[in-house]
Amino acid sequence: MTDFTVTVVGLGKIGMPLAAQYASRGLMVHGADVNPEVVALVNAGKSPVIEEAGLEEAVAKAHKAGLLDATSDTAAAVRQSNVVVLVVPLMVDKEKRIDYRIVDSAAADVAQGLQPGTLVIFETTLPVGTTRNRIGPMLEQGSGLKVGRDFLLAFSPERVYSGRIFADLRNYPKIVGGIDEASAARAVDFYHAALDEGTPIKLVANAETAEFVKLAETTYRDVNIALANEFARFAAANGIDALDAFDAANTQPYSHIHKPGIGVGGHCIPVYPYFLLDAAAEGELDLVRRSRALNDSMAAYGLDLLEHELGSLQGKRVLVLGLSYRENVKEDAFSTAHLLIPELQRRGATVLLNDPLWSAEELARHGNGAEVVEDLYNVHPDAVIIQAYHQQYTKLLDWSRLAEAGCKAILDGRNAVRGQQQAIEMTGLRYVGVGQ
Repeated sequence: MTDFTVTVVGLGKIGMPLAAQYASRGLMVHGADVNPEVVALVNAGKSPVIEEAGLEEAVAKAHKAGLLDATSDTAAAVRQSNVVVLVVPLMVDKEKRIDYRIVDSAAADVAQGLQPGTLVIFETTLPVGTTRNRIGPMLEQGSGLKVGRDFLLAFSPERVYSGRIFADLRNYPKIVGGIDEASAARAVDFYHAALDEGTPIKLVANAETAEFVKLAETTYRDVNIALANEFARFAAANGIDALDAFDAANTQPYSHIHKPGIGVGGHCIPVYPYFLLDAAAEGELDLVRRSRALNDSMAAYGLDLLEHELGSLQGKRVLVLGLSYRENVKEDAFSTAHLLIPELQRRGATVLLNDPLWSAEELARHGNGAEVVEDLYNVHPDAVIIQAYHQQYTKLLDWSRLAEAGCKAILDGRNAVRGQQQAIEMTGLRYVGVGQ
C-alpha cells in the first residue's frame, strides 16, 4: 500500500513538523491535539510552533493544498486514516518515576477509532518493550482488534533536534522496528512515501531493538557529558584548562570528548536514562546512574566556583541568564535553571532572572520565585550566570556596563563566551568557566 492517509497524534515541537513533512509529500494528514488553540491555528493555516525553521511556510502550504487539517477528536481522525503516528510526551516525575498518563490516554483515544488494516507507529521515546507489551494490549482492548492480525504496530524513534527538524529528517537514517515482519515492512513503505526521496531507512530486528536504539544513543551522550564534567573538575583542581586539553585530545580520530557545563536539560538527555534504569536489575547500568547524578550535581559545583570568587553568595544579587534548557529554544524542560535558582536561594542569594524568549509573566510563572528583570544593568548584579546563551545575548551583553553596575564575576556555565575571556577580564570582571 502506498496510498497513505495519516493521523499525527500530538502537534507539538516534533509532531507539527512531522505532519507538515508528510503533507509536503502529498499525503493527506489529520493532526490530533488536545489543545483547541493548537487545532484552531492549524485549521487557519498557521503553525502553533514558531521557532522551527521552515515550519510556518510548510504548514501554510499544506493547508492551502487541502492536505493538512486538525481536530481534538483523535478517534474521528484515526477512523479516516490507515496510518497513525503518535508523538506525545512521556516524562518522569520528581521522583524519576515514569509517567505514562499522556501516552496511555493517547493510545486509548487511538484505539477508539482504530480500523482493520491500520498501521500504528509510536515515535515517542519509550522504555524497551513498551510498544509490544503496553501499547499493543491497550489498542487491542479499546478496539476489539487483534495486533498482528487486524492491525499493524511498529516503533520508530524521533531523532531530530529542535530548530533543524526538516534537515535532520532528511539526513538521519530513519530507524524502524515492528512487532512482526508485516508491521515492519508496512512502516518502511510508509516512511519511503512520507520522507524525502533518498532519506536512509534502517530496519532493525524488532520494536524492542528500535526502542533501545534511541535510549542508547541519548544515554551515550549523558554518560559522555558526565565524563567530560568529571575530567573538567579534575583539570580545574590541577591547574589545567580542560577545554584546551579536550580540543587537543579530539584531534585524534578516536577521541570524542564532549563539552563540560553546569548541567544537562531538555526532554531527552536527562530523562531517557531513567527509562533504562527503571528496568535495570540491581547492579546493572551503574555507570548510567552515576553519570546522571554527576550531571545533576554540576549546577551546585558551578555555584561553588562562583562562591569561591565572591567569598559568599549570602546577600549577593545573582543574575541568571536564560530559563530555557538550551540556547535559542523557548522550552524549560529539566532546565539547569531549575537546579540553579533554588540552590542560589538556599545559599542566601537574591536571584534575578532574564530570558528574552519569554514574557515577564511566563518567567514569573516558571522562575521558581526569582525576580524577573528586563534591564540587565540597572539591577546591579554582583554576579551573572550564563545558563542559556541565546543569540540575543550576543547583542545585549556589554561587559563594561556590567562591571560599572557592580558586577564582579561571570560564571560561564556553557563555556559560551570563553573566546571573550580576555575582553571580559579587562573590564575588571572575573571570568569563571567550567574546567578552568
